[in-house]
Amino acid sequence: MDKKQTPKRSKKEPKVEPEEYAVEKVLDQRLVNGKVEFFLKWKGFTEADNTWEPEENLNPELVSAFLEAQRNVKEKPVPVKRKSSTAEPETEAKKKDVTERPCGFTRNLEPERIIGAGASSGELMFLMKWKDSDVADLVPAREAHTRCPQVVISYYDERIAWIARPEDEAQ
Repeated sequence: MDKKQTPKRSKKEPKVEPEEYAVEKVLDQRLVNGKVEFFLKWKGFTEADNTWEPEENLNPELVSAFLEAQRNVKEKPVPVKRKSSTAEPETEAKKKDVTERPCGFTRNLEPERIIGAGASSGELMFLMKWKDSDVADLVPAREAHTRCPQVVISYYDERIAWIARPEDEAQ
């Protein structure tokens, strides 16, 4: 009769800890899928080795120092660039107007009709045309359902396709 031999276990292997690298400088910040990431320059590495790292992987003191530095940075004067004569110069005041203007139902306009629908960030959105306005806005469908249900119903009614069955045509 053969006996099964169990392999002898060697001494426990030491746990291998992941290497830690030193951050030379935090260069930038972004938001990806609701998580904050920071663009890092690593000590002893080239600019090509810079990486985006999630906030939870970083030392909180490093993050707070970067955020504080960002608050203290004064806006640098924008260098004057040549533009073609056909290009319309865009001032910072115009940029602010575009980003700060109310949109959607916050404009307190009456919806005229829904131009189209699509998904944005996993949510159904309607492109809404407003009465007495040439500007259309994307609005969440769930908000449109409660604020202007008749407009939503009209949109769906325009797009419904009835298919006639052969039995119905015979009668």
